[in-house]
Amino acid sequence: MAEAKKQHTDLSNVEAAIQEILDGAEEPVDLSEESGVSAAPDEISALEAERDDLRDKFMRALADAENARKRSERDRREAENYGGSKLARDMLPVYDSMKRALEVATDDQRGPVSGLIEGVELTMRELRNIFEKHGIRVLAPEVGDVFDPQIHEAMFEAPVPGTKAGRIIQVMAEGFMLHDRLLRPAQVGVSSNPG
Repeated sequence: MAEAKKQHTDLSNVEAAIQEILDGAEEPVDLSEESGVSAAPDEISALEAERDDLRDKFMRALADAENARKRSERDRREAENYGGSKLARDMLPVYDSMKRALEVATDDQRGPVSGLIEGVELTMRELRNIFEKHGIRVLAPEVGDVFDPQIHEAMFEAPVPGTKAGRIIQVMAEGFMLHDRLLRPAQVGVSSNPG
């Protein structure tokens, strides 16, 4: 209780001191020649130069603060969009393995273990939904498409009759995009047929 009264008294003293300073500052300084106080022209020009220098520093600091705000906003957006790219990249082999498991299951095998295959299909569908939710889309090139080095990785080249050079002849693995960035290129075989 005594401590609260002391703080209140200290605050009252501070307020009184501030008010005293403000009251004293209300009287304007008279720089006219009758007052006996004169400002030399070189002092005025020095003060104006200092004012201009301080204004310049202030404007630069303001511009720096605005640039820092924009930079941090851009970094935040990039972290939001691409922060999970390492985890997404690590999940791609799981996707590949599940896809291969579904591709090798024959119709004869589907009867006795239909529940297992259905579970793998549901898991695969859920994984695709999660990929889509987080901006990951599958790049699935087709045989005969033109090879694009921006999104495809050539695993081999072979001269296959009846194909044109630079066309995809086999797809080994699908590629993936994370928003507008390549997460993994599609792995393909490319025709090197000269005719």
